Amino acid sequence: MILLYLTIGFALGAGVAVVIYKIFDNSRLSGVKNKIADLQKEAADSAERIKKERIAEAKDEIFKFRQDAEKDIRERRGELQRAERKIEQKEENLDRKLDKVAHKEDELRRKHEDLEQRISEAENVLKQQVTRLEEIAGMKREEAQEILLRKTEEEAQYVIGLRLKELEEKAKREAERKARDIIITAVQRLAVEHSSDATVSVVPLPTDDMKGRIIGREGRNIRAFETLTGVDLIVDDTPEAVTLSSFDPVRREIARLSLERLIIDGRIHPARIEELIEKAARDVEEQIVEAGEASLLEAGIKNLHPELIRTIGQLKFRFSYGQNALSHSLEVAHISGIIAAELGIDEEISRRAGLLHDIGKAVDHQVEGTHAAIGADLARRFGERAEVISAIASHHDNVEVKNIYDVIVACADAISASRPGARRESLEAYIKRLEKLEELAQAFAGVSKAYAIQAGREVRVLVLPNNTDDGTVHKLAYDIARKIEEEMKYPGQIKVTVSREMRSTEYAK
Repeated sequence: MILLYLTIGFALGAGVAVVIYKIFDNSRLSGVKNKIADLQKEAADSAERIKKERIAEAKDEIFKFRQDAEKDIRERRGELQRAERKIEQKEENLDRKLDKVAHKEDELRRKHEDLEQRISEAENVLKQQVTRLEEIAGMKREEAQEILLRKTEEEAQYVIGLRLKELEEKAKREAERKARDIIITAVQRLAVEHSSDATVSVVPLPTDDMKGRIIGREGRNIRAFETLTGVDLIVDDTPEAVTLSSFDPVRREIARLSLERLIIDGRIHPARIEELIEKAARDVEEQIVEAGEASLLEAGIKNLHPELIRTIGQLKFRFSYGQNALSHSLEVAHISGIIAAELGIDEEISRRAGLLHDIGKAVDHQVEGTHAAIGADLARRFGERAEVISAIASHHDNVEVKNIYDVIVACADAISASRPGARRESLEAYIKRLEKLEELAQAFAGVSKAYAIQAGREVRVLVLPNNTDDGTVHKLAYDIARKIEEEMKYPGQIKVTVSREMRSTEYAK
């Protein structure tokens, strides 16, 4: 740096000298040289001064750097010393803890050995006490355990019965309240006739002479009629009436309509029979389509396959237990829609499933299987939704319930079937159902007698008082009700009443 400053100074001096030399003439050359000498001296002095100042500043900076470095070294040395002291303290603490752990292990080992010894002594004392108790009681330990277990089981059965009764009543109070409101609303909002007309299978005649004309010469008329309609025409001793017999309700309706027209027309011969049967078939087909379309309009259902519409219309001529299948399906559709509205779910799906739930009955005489399975297959074939198919298939518990619509349709079906007059059954089937109820109830232990009353809507069960208690009565009623649900099919519900009565009789002499 000093040399640089000196070089700069000399360069400046030389430059100044050159300039001065050019400016001044030769007469003043000596004065200029003196001034140049003075300038060079001043430049040298200035460079020397600058050199000393820079050296002093450099020494100050070096001194400060050395002080900072020594301070940093002292701080780091102090931190290292503190870290070493902490490590030493931790090692000392760890050694003390290890000593304590070793001491505790020895103590635990001694306690474990002492505990094992005490357990062994207690087992010996227990064996001695059990042996002594067996000698005093005069029975073995296993016999005492069996007696105690039997007593405990009886007490537990009593407690279970009471608890079961309590839980059942609580569940009924909570579940039935909402269900009752929904079902009552659905039933009240849909008013229908108590019962439907039964199927017409008897055609009245104006006179008994008409029977001969219907039969025709050598039976040609009746043979032509039965061949063209596929229906059996029974002409018997019933006065002024003939009977039509067929498993196909549509064929039976065609036969009925054509026979009535033949009787009115009076011209009964094979050609006329064929003509009127064809006309009746066209009329019945129109009725079927109109009935199906009217049902869709009444139920508020759209976009149904034409073949399904026609099949629904066929239900107009199908009866079950005296209830018209189409009227029943419409009623189930309306009830399903109302229940769905109360629950806040899709009404259209519920009504659709309710209307189609018995569609299999229209063709169950032609296809093997239950009407629920047949109906589900029809709905699946013509592109119905999965919820509708599932509801059709499961409304008689033939398959497992999968969604809420299955439960709604089954519930609506039971409501419709439980209306007064909706279900008619033969005397034989009625008696068998009553006998089955009594047989199921009497199969339980402790039951002395069982009576089915109120047309099979209630079962009264009498139990032996010496073999049961109050807790057992509640459990027995629950078990009988569940057994009836598993093994019997019935509309509505059956009430199970179990009675336990103690009687004492004495005679005054």
